[in-house]
Amino acid sequence: MLSVEEMASLQRKRLQARILSSEEEEKLKRDQALVSNCKQQKLEKEAQKNWDLFYKRNSTNFFKDRHWTTREFEDLRSCREFEDQKLTILEAGCWDCLFPFLEDQNIFAYACDFFPRAVEYVKQNPLYDSERHKVFQCDLTKDDLLEHVPPESMDVVMLIFVLSAVHPDKMHLVLQNIYQALKPGKSVLFRDSGLYDHTMLRFKAGSKLGENFYARQDGTRSYFFTDEFLARLFTDTDYKAVVNEGSPGGSVV
Repeated sequence: MLSVEEMASLQRKRLQARILSSEEEEKLKRDQALVSNCKQQKLEKEAQKNWDLFYKRNSTNFFKDRHWTTREFEDLRSCREFEDQKLTILEAGCWDCLFPFLEDQNIFAYACDFFPRAVEYVKQNPLYDSERHKVFQCDLTKDDLLEHVPPESMDVVMLIFVLSAVHPDKMHLVLQNIYQALKPGKSVLFRDSGLYDHTMLRFKAGSKLGENFYARQDGTRSYFFTDEFLARLFTDTDYKAVVNEGSPGGSVV
């Protein structure tokens, strides 16, 4: 069985949802009407186009070299058994947390994204080296990841602010897909938006797609996780949850 995070010495912590103000509680009670099925089907069909346009509009602000990843996940420091051990990692979603790893000469980094523009942005980074990095387009809800990476080859898979963009009915398909790429006993490092995140409370009436699932005006979507949903999602796909906790900013880590 695989670990969601490999540090077996850490005990699982419960995510405590942020306490809502009375005004916030009232807002959520009022905003119960769901987007029509017709529009929801349209959003699902146009998901790739909508996110690709998002990347086009936000490339300057979205793709930044942020080195917070190794501080957030102790596993990234502890996964090496000895100094300078060569590692193979996969970032599911070409997000900016990949860039710090491009500096490490002992890491071979794979990265995939549903959106072609995101793939191109990574390839344009000056640190990108085709000898040590492979970036490719892949829809993890339906494409076979093993067409691009060897089976059971990854020491770490990072799933950072990616799963929330996937329809809840398809999230398990993403986890099944990356499961087959992980070495036995290795780690998926996950971070995403938690229930009652401030972003969730900013959605206007008429944006709700389902429980904890919302659509932005640009057509992109976001799901907000509870620890119960997240733990069940992983364990139902044969993972073992070792750490599952909330951060002050409303993220599930």
